[in-house]
Amino acid sequence: MIANHVHHALAQVRELQSKILERQRFNGYSGRARAICGTAALAAAAIMSSSHYPDATEAHALGWGTVALFGVLLNFGALIHWFLFDPRVKRNIRKLKPTLDALPPILVGGILTGVLLSNGLHEYLFGTWMCLFGLANLASRHVLPRRIWMVGTYYILCGAICLIFPIVSFTNPWPMGLVFFVGEWAGGIILHHDGTHRISITEIIYMFLKPREKKHA
Repeated sequence: MIANHVHHALAQVRELQSKILERQRFNGYSGRARAICGTAALAAAAIMSSSHYPDATEAHALGWGTVALFGVLLNFGALIHWFLFDPRVKRNIRKLKPTLDALPPILVGGILTGVLLSNGLHEYLFGTWMCLFGLANLASRHVLPRRIWMVGTYYILCGAICLIFPIVSFTNPWPMGLVFFVGEWAGGIILHHDGTHRISITEIIYMFLKPREKKHA
């Protein structure tokens, strides 16, 4: 009898923890937006690796800056759409508080980018961007699906390799394009499915082709 009561109590505790985590979960980030940004990074790598694109540091810095701006606008647009039209949010500005967790690594990334470029240390840019983006993912792990920590760790490991062995030229865009393509698609799938079940290739394709469904309260 005592054992049954203990198991019942533990089950209630787990259920309560699940409900608390669900209330804390931040749903403002779009999985589709992340996957699109990853695809944009790969497309940018293909463009910048072509013979028609200038083989100069400034041109490649401008190219990646354009990709970053596109990513910010797309994700910010998806966030604003969620804030304005999701009936569960009720346009409560406090619901946007979790976005502040990712701001410090991004701001530091902007500062380091300017410093490295101005000192001619552009070979360290890829590694710096990857590491800081990984930190931004880890900083949000408490309010996002738990598997997002794997994406953050992946970016940090890739960035560490690029920083420790800076043998890849900054004008070779493929390392950056491939790392962010894989990372953003992984992050997008985790956000979209919320880590609730295993995902097949068919589900991944369908996820980005089907019309977006309206959420109800």
